[in-house]
Amino acid sequence: MLKKYETLLLLSPEIGADGRQAVLENLSTIIDRDQGQVLAVDEWGMKDLAYPVRKQTRGYYVRLEYALPPEFVGELERNIRITDGIFKFLTVKLADKFEQEEK
Repeated sequence: MLKKYETLLLLSPEIGADGRQAVLENLSTIIDRDQGQVLAVDEWGMKDLAYPVRKQTRGYYVRLEYALPPEFVGELERNIRITDGIFKFLTVKLADKFEQEEK
């Protein structure tokens, strides 16, 4: 059974547009591989940070909304932790049930 989640990612301002796209494609591939589905990728853009993170005062925010079986969320977070260019992340469960739409 799929549950609905969102993950807010804080990306390094130094990786550039191509690097950001590669990171997001990698995460989308992991979600698809684990029987999940990416619902939305919401790029908030470059923002000033409230405090320096890894000596950076700006960061690029991306909100990723997806449906995934709960046993695979840990694997996704493990991949986020080891990915270069991601400073911080926060995952929140949005709904206990997600009904997949028929195509």
